[in-house]
Amino acid sequence: MAAHIIPGVFVKDITTAIVVAIVLGILNTFLKPVLQILALPITILTLGLFYFVVNVLIIYLASYLVSGFAVDDFIAALFFGLVVSVVSAVLGMFLD
Repeated sequence: MAAHIIPGVFVKDITTAIVVAIVLGILNTFLKPVLQILALPITILTLGLFYFVVNVLIIYLASYLVSGFAVDDFIAALFFGLVVSVVSAVLGMFLD
């Protein structure tokens, strides 16, 4: 869904979208906490804004790992991360 909204994000088909969701879930579960700890000093200095850079790195890594999923630039990855975060938060409110 986010790929249709944001220019610069390409998802080949629904199967690729499912694979991207799985890969992002795995990366967010295992790699993101490590990156957040390593980036903690910078995150504190930037008042939490560096957290978005960590999200962008995770999205870029997913685009590297999954063929058929491409992100053109930093801004597209940033907006993709924001849309996914908002949708996840809204769904989380309804599922709780």
